Amino acid sequence: MSIAGFLAHSALAAARDQTRTAATIAADHDVLTELFATGRKLGWAGSNLNQMTKTLNSGGDINVARIEETLADVRRAATATRAAVERINNRQTNEST
Repeated sequence: MSIAGFLAHSALAAARDQTRTAATIAADHDVLTELFATGRKLGWAGSNLNQMTKTLNSGGDINVARIEETLADVRRAATATRAAVERINNRQTNEST
């Protein structure tokens, strides 16, 4: 399942649950917004990495600072994704107890 498909499936499942409070729905909206944003950031960083790899493979030169900056972007997006997933997992654990 793609990320977009998963997010759409999750949003529809959440919308069908009549026991959810407005606060829970708002918190879920924040998490989904964060996940979409990090997905975009990972896409941009992946594109940058592909361009740098193409340049290096064709004998070109890349500024090391640019590579480090792009890798830092990937790390930030991965950290934000992990945090969003942990928020979802913690919420599910709290709701089931």
